[in-house]
Amino acid sequence: MYYRDLQSVIKDKCYRQKAILILGARQVGKTTLLKEFMKEQADEVLYLNCDEPLTVSMLANRNLKQLQIMIGTAKIVIIDEAQKVDNIGLTLKIIVDNFPEVQVIATGSSAFELRNRLNEPLTGRKYEYQLFPISTNEIYKTAGYVDVTRQLESRLIYGSYPDILTHEPEAHELLNSLTDSYLYKDILVSDNLRKPDLLDKLVRALAFQVGSEVSYNELSQIIGSDPKTVERYIELLEKSFIIFRLNGLSRNLRNELKKTKKIYFYDNGVRNAVIQQFAPLDMRSDVGALWENFFIAERIKFNHYRQHYCNIYFWRTKSQQEIDYIEERNGTYDVFEMKWNPRNAEVAFPASFLNAYPVADTAVITPENYLNYLI
Repeated sequence: MYYRDLQSVIKDKCYRQKAILILGARQVGKTTLLKEFMKEQADEVLYLNCDEPLTVSMLANRNLKQLQIMIGTAKIVIIDEAQKVDNIGLTLKIIVDNFPEVQVIATGSSAFELRNRLNEPLTGRKYEYQLFPISTNEIYKTAGYVDVTRQLESRLIYGSYPDILTHEPEAHELLNSLTDSYLYKDILVSDNLRKPDLLDKLVRALAFQVGSEVSYNELSQIIGSDPKTVERYIELLEKSFIIFRLNGLSRNLRNELKKTKKIYFYDNGVRNAVIQQFAPLDMRSDVGALWENFFIAERIKFNHYRQHYCNIYFWRTKSQQEIDYIEERNGTYDVFEMKWNPRNAEVAFPASFLNAYPVADTAVITPENYLNYLI
């Protein structure tokens, strides 16, 4: 059992007359997080599981009196998988506005459903957080330096979903089950998705292009569709917390590439599962891409849990100068290059970038120093 960084964030935000929303992919540990949070509470907690049809019907279209009866003497109301409830945004708004002594916490695995139902009713009435697969810092705090170091290669191959880390011998089988049964469930039930076979082809194509710039036109040719469909499916994959995009930074220099993008997976194991590639690192040609994907995803977790808000980019010019990963914060830039082999750690960052942008820090990330940036 790993203590999740988000648990302390939630605790700190309670009883401020705002709903707390926790979003994240299926099987990422949202329910476990809530149950651990409940154990720490002295106040009475009402837990409502929206996988149960009766709970869904009870929460839909509730008026003030009915909600008062339901809540009773509870001081914390937890609504798990809230996206399954019609008009859930209005229900949460009624609770926030009329029960100031009650803290409501809602979770959802389908951002495109939950956000659509919550944004307008809960404007100014919510804190929103994302729960990711287990982070490097969470492993370090729970198991220590030796374990976080020991697990690095396994995490590059099999990822960091809770069930994978706690059942390492079964990682291959569990990942196949995750990608086959759970990962795309919210997308597949979307009314806007008509051709699930195209989705599978697209995810495979993206898996092979991790760390490379992607073209919607090229992807559409690979999967036999059109660029608009590709863009729509990529948005759905993002909102289901499977992938994320990095846009190219283009502000100061004439030869910077505009409108370019890279796509990464939130979890290396998911990426490897969709292409069925679980070979050891010393037998792979894509270890550089795995390392790049891993560190950027881990850095996103690190910043999110600490509420370090920043814009993230990569950078490339027409003359092939490039930087793997950039964080822009308060007008300054931290720039990173990822090198799996420490012998290649001597990197000269492009002078054209350093002269054009206010750079606060530069770092070459290797297995020898990556923990300095993640814990």
